[in-house]
Amino acid sequence: MTAVLGISAFYHDSAAALIVDGNIVAAAQEERFTRKKHDHEFPVNAIDYCLSAARLKPSELSYVAFYDKPLNKFERLLETYLAYAPLGYASFRRALPLWLKQKLHLPREMRAGLKGEYSGRFVFTDHHESHAASAFFPSPFSEAAILTLDGVGEWSTTCFGIGQGNRIELQNELRFPHSLGLLYSAFTYYTGFRVNSGEYKVMGLAPYGRPIYQDKIQTQLMDLKEDGSFRMDMSYFNYCQGLTMTSGKFDALFDGPPRQPESELTQREMDLAASVQAVTEEVMLRMARHLHRKTGMKNLVLAGGVALNCVGNGRLLREGPFENVWIQPAAGDAGGALGAASFVWYQLLQNERVAGIPDGQTASLLGPSFSDESIASLLNEKGAVYETYSSDQELCGAVAQLIGSEHVIGWFQGRMEFGPRALGGRSILGDARSEKMQSVMNLKIKFRESFRPFAPLVLREHVSDYFEMRETDESPYMLLVAPVKEKRRCQMPDGYDEKFGIEKLNYRRSDIPAVTHVDYSARVQTVDQQRNPLLYQLMQSFYQQTNCAVLINTSFNVRSEPIVCSPEDAYRCFMMTDMDVLVLGHHVLLKKEQPNQWSAEERERHLAQFDLD
Repeated sequence: MTAVLGISAFYHDSAAALIVDGNIVAAAQEERFTRKKHDHEFPVNAIDYCLSAARLKPSELSYVAFYDKPLNKFERLLETYLAYAPLGYASFRRALPLWLKQKLHLPREMRAGLKGEYSGRFVFTDHHESHAASAFFPSPFSEAAILTLDGVGEWSTTCFGIGQGNRIELQNELRFPHSLGLLYSAFTYYTGFRVNSGEYKVMGLAPYGRPIYQDKIQTQLMDLKEDGSFRMDMSYFNYCQGLTMTSGKFDALFDGPPRQPESELTQREMDLAASVQAVTEEVMLRMARHLHRKTGMKNLVLAGGVALNCVGNGRLLREGPFENVWIQPAAGDAGGALGAASFVWYQLLQNERVAGIPDGQTASLLGPSFSDESIASLLNEKGAVYETYSSDQELCGAVAQLIGSEHVIGWFQGRMEFGPRALGGRSILGDARSEKMQSVMNLKIKFRESFRPFAPLVLREHVSDYFEMRETDESPYMLLVAPVKEKRRCQMPDGYDEKFGIEKLNYRRSDIPAVTHVDYSARVQTVDQQRNPLLYQLMQSFYQQTNCAVLINTSFNVRSEPIVCSPEDAYRCFMMTDMDVLVLGHHVLLKKEQPNQWSAEERERHLAQFDLD
C-alpha cells in the first residue's frame, strides 16, 4: 500500500487530501472543522479526518507533499520589498514574523501536525504545478491542454502546459506582479468587498452594471496582447508595497476613492464589476485560443482561483476552441493539496494513470459522513421533534412535496463536498419556480446581499431544455454559467431596458425566476444518478410531481460562515435562520414543530461570532 498525503496551508484555505494506491480517499478544508472561514492555519483537523477515513496512522504514510515551495515564495517576497523599499516596510514588518515562525520551518510544522509520528520524506511541489496536477490527473481526459490562473504562487500567476498519461508539463508562464487574479482582487477591494473572499460577489454584481470601464482597464491598467499575455501598469496598484490593493492614481482613473465596506452599492460599483468581469473573460478567451493553437488538443483543464470564475468558464465552453472543458472543483488553494498528492503518485512515482468516466474526483464528495443512528442520537439530545423515513423513495417523495409548497429545505446527506460549492451534500434547496424565493433565501436564511443570485440544480437529461447547453454538456461541479433558454424567458415590460442596477431585480425573467440572474444567466449544476443518486432521486420525485426539472441549490451556511460539516452545525444553522425544514439523513424536522425555538436575541448573539463582511 502506498499512501500520499497532500497539504495546503498558511496562505488561504488550508486543506488536506489523501490518495491511497491511486484512489482519492478523502479531502477536506480546515475551515469546515474549525468554523473559521478561509482558515489558513496548519490543517490538523483535516489531516486527522483524512487519516481516519483511510484508517491509517501518520506512521503509515508513504509520502507527505506540500503544495508550494516556501523558500521560492519568500525569495519573491524579499525581492519585491527590496524593489519598493522603503515604501513596503509596513507590509514587510507585518509579514516577516509569520514567515520566521512557521513558513520557513515547514518540515518542523508538518511533523508536529502529524503528532511526531511521521518520519518519512516531504515533497514540495511548485504552486502552479500543484494546480495543474489537480486539474489534469482527476480529469476524464488521457491528454489535455492545461491552464492555471490565480493571484500568485511563488512567482507564477498563470501557467500553460499539457498533460499526457501520467505526466504534466508546464511550458509558459506569466510572472508576478502581472496577474489576472490580482487585477480582479484589486477591483474586489475597490468595490468594497474583501480580497480573497469577495471576488464571487463582484462576479454576481457584474450583470447589474455596464462594462463602461473596460476600455480604460485594457488600455491604461494593462497592455493586453492577442495571446492573452499582458503587463500591468503598477503605478495604479499598491499590493507590491502597501497594505491596500490600489493607489491614488487608480482612484483618480475611476472617479473617486474605494467604496467603504457595507455602504450602499451604487451604479459605479456595478459598472466597475461588469467591466473587470468583461476584461477577465476576454483574457481567458485569448489565452485559451493561444493554448489551442500551440497544443492542437481538443480538451482543456483549468485550476487556480480564477478558474472559479464560472461566467468566464461558460464562455470558454461556448465560444472557445476546445471541445471539452474540465475544471477542478476545488480550484483554489485548497485543491493544491489534492494536486500535490496526485503529482507524487503519478509523476514522481510514475504510476500508471487510466482516465476514468465521468472523472476521478468521486463527485468531489470527499468529506465526512454521519450515520442515521448518530444523527438520531444528537436530535434526541437536543429534544428535537422529527420523523424518520424508512426508505429513500419515501424520503424523496415527502421532501419533494415540501419543496413544491415553497418550503426552504436544509439538505444534509452523505459525504461533505471538497471545494467552495455545495453540490448536494450540504445544501439548502428551494423551488426555482417561486418568485419570492431569491429574496427570502438571501435575507432570511443566508443573511446576505439581496443582489446575490442562486444556482440551479437541473437533471442532467433535461439541461438543454432549460439552458443554452448541448445535450452532451454537463456541469456537475457548478462551475459553468449558461444563458436560460429563450423559450423560458418572460417578456419584459416597456421601459425595462432603461432600468439600472438593482431596479432590475424585482422583475420575473423566466419560468424559473429564482435562479435566473438579471442578464438571463444561471450558474448551472447538472445532477446525474451516477455521481449523486439520492439527490437525483429527489429531483426525479420533484419532476414527477411538478413537471419541473430544476431546483435552487445554495450552500448550507449563513453569510461568512463555512459550509456546515456535522449534524450539529446543520442543526444550529437551521435553528438560527428562517429555514422551514431540516433533512438530516432520513430524519426530517419541521421548524414549526420544534419545542426549542431560538429567540431573536439568541440568533443575533450567534450571528455576532461571524464577521459578516
